[in-house]
Amino acid sequence: MRFASVFPSVLQLIGRTPLVELSGFDTEPCRLFAKLESQNPSGSIKDRVALSIISAAEQSGQLRAGGTIVEATAGNTGLGLAQVAALRGYRLILAIPDKMSKEKIRHLRALGADVRLTRSDVDKNHPEHYQNLARRIAEETPDAFFADQFSNPANPRAHETATGPEIWEQTGHKIDAVIVGVGSGGTLTGLGRYFRSVSPQTQIILADPEGSVLAPFIATRQLAQAGQWSVEGIGQDYIPDNADLSLVSRAYTISDRQSVQAARDLLLREGILAGASSGTLLAAALQYCREQTEPKNVVTLICDSGSKYLSKMFDDNWLRERHLSERAVQGNLEDLISRRHQDGAVEVTAPDESLLEAYGRMRRNAVSQLPVLDGGRLVGIIDESDILKAVEGPSEGRWSRFAAQVSSAMTPQPRVLQVDSPLSALQSFFDRDEVALIVNGADFIGLITRIDLINHLRYAGKNTRDA
Repeated sequence: MRFASVFPSVLQLIGRTPLVELSGFDTEPCRLFAKLESQNPSGSIKDRVALSIISAAEQSGQLRAGGTIVEATAGNTGLGLAQVAALRGYRLILAIPDKMSKEKIRHLRALGADVRLTRSDVDKNHPEHYQNLARRIAEETPDAFFADQFSNPANPRAHETATGPEIWEQTGHKIDAVIVGVGSGGTLTGLGRYFRSVSPQTQIILADPEGSVLAPFIATRQLAQAGQWSVEGIGQDYIPDNADLSLVSRAYTISDRQSVQAARDLLLREGILAGASSGTLLAAALQYCREQTEPKNVVTLICDSGSKYLSKMFDDNWLRERHLSERAVQGNLEDLISRRHQDGAVEVTAPDESLLEAYGRMRRNAVSQLPVLDGGRLVGIIDESDILKAVEGPSEGRWSRFAAQVSSAMTPQPRVLQVDSPLSALQSFFDRDEVALIVNGADFIGLITRIDLINHLRYAGKNTRDA
């Protein structure tokens, strides 16, 4: 397979990904297999699509040497396109929703892509929707080729001609169900068409994030109002042209929390580092397997690598901020604190540390203020303005000013709020442009910012406690 010869290009490593049986989960009478699409060169199943789309455009003459490719992407198709574009000498412009992970965006920019971030909270009809933005950029850019993965037939063709046959051979022509998600629809449609031709009894099962319109449409044949979800790359607020939902036998709606938990369990139980969309597929696959009464061979996909989401779904603080963790509800202001001191999640300083040390903590952790603790007791707070005021001035003596203790520049005895205070008490802190320092008696618990309050109102508004 992959080690049979020396390959002249990394692009020849696209496809031919391994199939692994998942033995660490309860699958009842079924055998569950995962196709590791994360093993493609840029780390996702979308490498197949990118190569197929660019190759077809070259053959048709739509894309010429030195040309510009424009695309709307949740990140992975963009990475595949950027990889091929870099090796074949094309310029690439990408419109990407702003909820995508910073790892994807940095990877794209490292590959030379021109990344245009746009809003992720708008529907398909809004001019700032990422697909509309990409289409507008393509129209305004001379001689641009709009890749249009959502309608381009080269997308499903990649899976009909390669991914499907690979799965068929790897399972020894014995496969009862394939679990897929829909981003552009290419995987579903390509695999659905292939298995309809070689194994009509093989079911295509859709795993859809809660908030997406696709699973509800399959159940009711009516297009519902889309909601919001955190999982990247799958789920839609409309039905893409490339998504042939008539091929779907059944659909499961999976919550963000289920998706994240399944992906994290996959790492712990199988050693497979996968993204949240793979968690969505795995959660649906496990539900399907556990509902069966007869043995079946079931295949799901590891769509991409979890290394693209280390700052998100594998970050406990990120999960807490979005109420995706299992932390117990306290019924007080502690529920708003995403980073608690007792968990070691709050960056703090001590009164005898130097201003240079405090500045370093702020810079490394991208925070603008630090609580000052002395033996666990809150004695002050110091922010960027305090440090700047203390160290600015003539260059002579500047290093000695940086060496001064935090206690010389901090705000001592800051205002605090008891943890059992009403939610409305936060507003007086925010009106003064202060963070709210939360204590339980004399013990420091954590701090609450405006963003923490907004997160709380968005994700747990019905549980808000107030007087």
